[in-house]
This record gives sequence, C-alpha cells and structure tokens, in this order.
Amino acid sequence: MDIIKSSRYHTYDRAACAVEATLELISGKGKGLILFYLANEPLRFNELEKRFYPISARTLTKQLRELEYFGLILREVSAETPPKVEYSLTMAGRSLKPLIDQLERWGNEHAITLITNARNQERR
Repeated sequence: MDIIKSSRYHTYDRAACAVEATLELISGKGKGLILFYLANEPLRFNELEKRFYPISARTLTKQLRELEYFGLILREVSAETPPKVEYSLTMAGRSLKPLIDQLERWGNEHAITLITNARNQERR
C-alpha cells in the first residue's frame, strides 16, 4: 500500500492549476473532516477516530500521513509511556481555515441539496 497518493499531474503551470493543486492536497476520504476538526483544536488519534466512524483506522492513518507529508498537519509524539500522539494544523494548514469555513457554508447552502437531488434522480 502506498502511503502517499501519486500526483494527478506532472506540472501545475496552467491558469487554474493552483486550484487543482489545492484540491489535490485536501481531497481524499476524510481529509476535509480532518482539516475541519483540527482547525478547532489539536486532537489525538483516538479522538479523531471517534469522529470518523465508519472510516477505518487504516484509512484515517493514510490520510493523516498524506496531510503530514504535504506539511498541512503536524504529528507530535510525547515522551510518555504509552506515547501520546497529537495532531494539529501547521501554519500552512491553519491558513486553510477560511477556505474550510467557506466550504462548510457552501456545503450547507448547496452541496447537500445537490447530492440529495442527484441521488433521487438515480432512483427514478
């Protein structure tokens, strides 16, 4: 299993590529939730896992590693027994907070309705 997903593109040199690059960094199963919850407070793995049911621990771990790899979250391990691992947003991750807030507003205003309507169309 690859820890980090491969890039969709080799370069990002077109006009809208910054948008695509941003979406590539934050897209993935549960990444929006991770960023949303960590924007409010640092959390331990078990605390994140409880909020992510039914996403598996394996998937959560993979997404956390990707976000850490790209410098959006920080994984801190304390020198305790057993070790305490806590995740928080880096400065780059914190800079996404306005975007996450806007995505939440847009989702409440549009996304849930659009998804519901599309699913209802599929049933017909």
